[in-house]
Amino acid sequence: MARLIVITGATRGLGKALAARFAEMGHMVIGCGRSRQHVEALTRQWGKPHEFTCVDVADDAAVRHWAEQVLTSHGPPDLLINNAALMNRVDKLWNLSAAEFDPVIDVNIKGVANVIRHFVPAMVRKGQGVIVNLSSGWGRSTAPEVAAYCATKFAVEGLTKALAQELPAGMAAIPLNPGIIDTDMLRKCWAEGASRYPKPEAWAAKAAPFLLQLGPKDNGQSLSVPL
Repeated sequence: MARLIVITGATRGLGKALAARFAEMGHMVIGCGRSRQHVEALTRQWGKPHEFTCVDVADDAAVRHWAEQVLTSHGPPDLLINNAALMNRVDKLWNLSAAEFDPVIDVNIKGVANVIRHFVPAMVRKGQGVIVNLSSGWGRSTAPEVAAYCATKFAVEGLTKALAQELPAGMAAIPLNPGIIDTDMLRKCWAEGASRYPKPEAWAAKAAPFLLQLGPKDNGQSLSVPL
């Protein structure tokens, strides 16, 4: 059965690969990204019934407007994936300026909350749906020079587990570690080693079916994509 899937950060990296895989599998994909150029490229590639919109998830008003449009046109999603995220410049925490630190917090934590705020009430009224918030290995362990990113992904773990306790029976919220993937984000902090890991497309081939089988039984569990 075709499902309605909403993905943030759908125009690059893991989000783009997931959007493509879900579309190929016959599901309807509604996605957003910050770059108008990338949104337009994805729209040309897939077109209707899929929809891609330029949205900065850190902007609560923009997310509210986007969610209202999606919910009016399509109803609540079956699967909501919070994937949009930023990586800090690799350096010691005290060397990061507020101008560098704050956007990581705004997108990776506040952006997740904004999307939940404007999509999940409709899912709750329907009484079904799965929310997957992308965490990281660095949301369950730490490393030097990525403290800002670690902080946000630890926050995603806690936020999602608390959300799971608030949802009615029949729904699920899951913090998901995607694993180590050769993305632009990984290359930013581990350039020489990134190429040893799977490409986003290969990852999505395994991740998409895994995500589709998640349900109430998985509510509140910290899961990882089996690679």
